[in-house]
Amino acid sequence: MFTGLIEEIGSVAARQMKGGNLLLTIKAKDILQDLRPGDSVAVNGPCLTVTELQRDRFKVEASAHTVAHSTIGGWQVGKRVNLERALKVGDRLGGHIVQGHVDGIGRAAKIRYGEGSTDIYIEAPTPVIELLAPRGSVAVDGVSLTLAEKTPRSFRLMIIPYTLQHTCLKDLKPGDSVNIETDLIIRWLADRFKDGEVTGDAGGLSSEFNIHLED
Repeated sequence: MFTGLIEEIGSVAARQMKGGNLLLTIKAKDILQDLRPGDSVAVNGPCLTVTELQRDRFKVEASAHTVAHSTIGGWQVGKRVNLERALKVGDRLGGHIVQGHVDGIGRAAKIRYGEGSTDIYIEAPTPVIELLAPRGSVAVDGVSLTLAEKTPRSFRLMIIPYTLQHTCLKDLKPGDSVNIETDLIIRWLADRFKDGEVTGDAGGLSSEFNIHLED
């Protein structure tokens, strides 16, 4: 589990396909201090397991499913990536709860730079858009962000200068693909309240109450 607060910007040092899986070597510095093989690291969004550590880099293996359902398959040597170690019990939850499970791939449609903030417009698949709420949380390439606005096909983010400078969002160009993870709570509610009715256990809410959701 992560918070979406990026600790460091790393870079892809090597890549190799192994069957359908992708082996990546990530160059880093700060997060290596207490990293161990078997630990989880969010790399530009996807949660990946550390398989090997070296002096200034670590290795991970992305499954065929992760390669197919995220932007990771298109990463080339030299690509800069957002890095975050897994959350420890007792740490501050400064962003929001992020699992490192990508819900869909979006595309940077437009970027508008301003003095106080930068507006980034992201086009996304309809199932992803439906799980977004204005002023709610969304993770884009692993960064915890607040949704400023959404339309049926896209959403807008307002990025403050600090976030832009300390993440790979500053590398984004129109047309670039991004990993999107929607808010865990909204995903859970959407799954439990399908078609406006409670399904399954719903965390203790019985379907006997025949609860309906209203827009």
